Amino acid sequence: MKTKPVLTLSDVNAILDAAQKEAEANDWKVTIAVADDGGHLLGLRRLDGAPAMTPDIATQKARSSALGARETQAFEDMINGGRNAFLSAPMQGLLAGGVPVMVEGQMAGTVGVSGVKPDQDVQVAKAGIAAVA
Repeated sequence: MKTKPVLTLSDVNAILDAAQKEAEANDWKVTIAVADDGGHLLGLRRLDGAPAMTPDIATQKARSSALGARETQAFEDMINGGRNAFLSAPMQGLLAGGVPVMVEGQMAGTVGVSGVKPDQDVQVAKAGIAAVA
């Protein structure tokens, strides 16, 4: 039987703490979502001042990253590159800001961030992931 890495509650909190630190250092008001490798929410943190829509978007980015097993930037690039049919895919978080948490070459979970520019969302997500990588 195969074994695979999974995110523990301690990992989730470390990701949320590090991502929050990165966001606050830049004065970015975001929501950070952490999901397991199936896209199921494990943790969510909405920073003060983050718009009301960001929890849903961050959660969907994390879910889409898990279901697609890649950064959600790839989906946004496909759509922007003219593959409009991908808009009918059964996923809602098709914008940059969803990033897989890779451990020993396997996806242990994902992080989704919403609230600032796409590259800044990714920066916050990767800062969180670095806490457990």
